[in-house]
Amino acid sequence: MKNKILFFFSSKVNILYYFSLKKSFVFPALSYLCGLGRILSIDYGTKRTGIAVTDPLQIIASGLTTVHTGELWEWLTKYISEESVERIVLGEPLHHDDKPAQFHHLVVGFSRKIKKSFPEIEVVLWDERFTSQAAKQAILMSGAKKKKRRQKELVDKMSATLILQDYMENNVW
Repeated sequence: MKNKILFFFSSKVNILYYFSLKKSFVFPALSYLCGLGRILSIDYGTKRTGIAVTDPLQIIASGLTTVHTGELWEWLTKYISEESVERIVLGEPLHHDDKPAQFHHLVVGFSRKIKKSFPEIEVVLWDERFTSQAAKQAILMSGAKKKKRRQKELVDKMSATLILQDYMENNVW
């Protein structure tokens, strides 16, 4: 009988477990071994902020949560301490004519704060035009009931996912 091997990855603690019939090993800091961390996307809003994230191999973008903007920094620092984050993509609010939207300066300020506190994480501003409208349309097309479609938190999370998907299509793969 051949030696069977099983690999198990725990993203919570960034550990790769290796099991075989004869030996087993634990490899800490998998992000160091494979060179990949998650990409986090933030759809920054004045009241709520939508957040999406990739899987550790940066293949799939998924909506993660919606956080009240006042609690965003606390949430972000906790998340970065628990997960390996390689890059943060911030939705950049622009008008149709490429001029900054009213709260553009808040996004730029938040970007600077991230860069100062986490210099090892790349921060990218990414055009977020039309993501809210596209998110509303996607939710409508999904067949969600009217009550679910009215949840602004869902729209924010979906917008962050769309920003991340667009970024990945143009940069990762």
